Amino acid sequence: MNVDGKLLARAREALAAQKAANEETRDAREAEAYRRIPALRELDRRLRALAGEIIAAVGGRETDGAAAVARIARESAELCAQKADLLAENGYPADWLDDIFTCPECRDSGYLPDGSMCRCLKKRYEEEQARDLSAILKVGEESFADFSLDYYEGAARECMELTFAFARRYAVGFGADSPNLLLQGGTGLGKTFLSGCIARVVSAKGFGVVYETAQDAFGAFEAQKFSRDAETYADATARVKRILGCDLLILDDLGTELTTSFTQSALYNIVNSRLGAGKQTVISTNLSDAELAARYLPQIVSRIRGDYETLPFEGSDIRAIKKEQRYR
Repeated sequence: MNVDGKLLARAREALAAQKAANEETRDAREAEAYRRIPALRELDRRLRALAGEIIAAVGGRETDGAAAVARIARESAELCAQKADLLAENGYPADWLDDIFTCPECRDSGYLPDGSMCRCLKKRYEEEQARDLSAILKVGEESFADFSLDYYEGAARECMELTFAFARRYAVGFGADSPNLLLQGGTGLGKTFLSGCIARVVSAKGFGVVYETAQDAFGAFEAQKFSRDAETYADATARVKRILGCDLLILDDLGTELTTSFTQSALYNIVNSRLGAGKQTVISTNLSDAELAARYLPQIVSRIRGDYETLPFEGSDIRAIKKEQRYR
């Protein structure tokens, strides 16, 4: 999984907040128990002292370390038994004053003893990814189940049945060997919706997904190159890093941007860098093959034609159809 540093930081912050809440709950329990059972405070004080004594014994500051450790262990067990008895006598469970962990595997640190990321942090990371996509995607809760073929007729419907089936298989089976895709067809045929469906499914599988319009993506490259504001530059640099390094980049509406020598360079950088790194990209565009060739550098068009599989979109503008149906 290619990890987005910004999203990981947010996931770790959420985990830290949960850990702090658990610690607050535990401290409140302790304060209540000490108030009701004053003897518990002295037992805990003695247990903490014994912890220091065992460190000294293991560290060799005791003449007979093994005997000291055994003595301390016996006394600790006796104190713990007394503590459990006091809690039980006053209606508390034996573990009432134990540390509280939402995830016992990593003890809410987010990482296992071997240094690998715990599944609880992975889950929070995936939640942040989903939240990030939801804030970016403008169609709504894009779902393959909500994609309707009823708006397509005749040959266009046959084409879209194949395109839809391929897109769903692509999302469900996404992996390192998945191809790059070019979603190509006129305005209002469902390219943005299907690319959003792909983004949500692939993100839910734990992959790093970035969804950008071409205009916004090129804007990030421009801000990185020309901005004199340190904060804007840092934000743009992080965004460019995400665009180039994520597992799946979805570049929507290619061709709607103002085409300049800089945007040409940025697009070449995106396409070429991601191909070189073996990263998958999905590009959607309203432009025909001829229009792509007329607008973009031959090096860009050659790479898209040679290294992307084209999913054609055919039919009539769905937005226009829906508007007409509303006024019937």
